[in-house]
Amino acid sequence: MTMRTIAFLMMGLAGVLLGGCMQETLEPATQASWNARDKQLMSNLPYAQATIPDQYRRHIVDFDRKEAPGSIIVDSDNKYLYYVLPNHQAIRYGIAVGEDAQVWSGIAKVGRMEEWPGWTPTASEQQRLGPLPAFVTGGPHNPMGARGMYLYSGNKDTLYRIHGTNQPEYIGQAISSGCIRMTNEDVMDLYSHVKVGTIVVVLKPHLDSPAHVASSDAPTKPY
Repeated sequence: MTMRTIAFLMMGLAGVLLGGCMQETLEPATQASWNARDKQLMSNLPYAQATIPDQYRRHIVDFDRKEAPGSIIVDSDNKYLYYVLPNHQAIRYGIAVGEDAQVWSGIAKVGRMEEWPGWTPTASEQQRLGPLPAFVTGGPHNPMGARGMYLYSGNKDTLYRIHGTNQPEYIGQAISSGCIRMTNEDVMDLYSHVKVGTIVVVLKPHLDSPAHVASSDAPTKPY
């Protein structure tokens, strides 16, 4: 058995241990938490809607890690975000994550939350990807999407965010500058569960794993 095959099997086992068994029914999409602005902006999107593969659509799954209910776990390798529920369950969402050079891991807290946030490119983004606008107002055209949850370590902004996207076709890939992207529908659902102070655990990626290597050929997108 080759080392690559062994690594692949280990990654598959890690996914089972983290996410457990998927229940038969998908978590239903809901607009219950949408406000009037959400309904207006989501009714006339300036980008093409994408068909999200079943494995990256929202599910309720068994969850056997030790994090407390109300925590967020980000599995960059497998492109999943988990919101931990009571009774060893979690809501699992598909995400897009950072490229190899931009991946990060650690423990943070949600330090700030915004609906339809504006976007100010960082100096490093301007250097790597510019010229970019100095500021982009909030709305469906904005790469931050419908919601932004800003991750802090202590009282310091890490400059990483969990946010929506105007490119839902890239969910399940590693293409962003390091932030965690979700569909606008999913990020609004997550936002309705989260509060300032929510713990966010970003698992350390296995940079040599087949799952991570396969994603490195994805097209580069800046946000």
